[in-house]
Amino acid sequence: MINENENDIARCVRKAIDSYFRDLDGETPSPIYEMVMQCVERPMIETVLARVNGNQTQAATLLGMNRNTLRKKMQAYGLI
Repeated sequence: MINENENDIARCVRKAIDSYFRDLDGETPSPIYEMVMQCVERPMIETVLARVNGNQTQAATLLGMNRNTLRKKMQAYGLI
């Protein structure tokens, strides 16, 4: 299913998930939501932090989350 109104990120995610299902070759898939969130969240946080020169308050604002939540996620991914 292709949606002409999708942005580049949505198209990349769709392509990656379609590829994931093709590569399963009959195997049972992992919990997909958790897998995708873990694959997307770390690079998103790293990229936003780089964009704001490591300013966690600005990064949290851009990400739409509380600074403490950002710090917890950074710790979980070994970014601090």
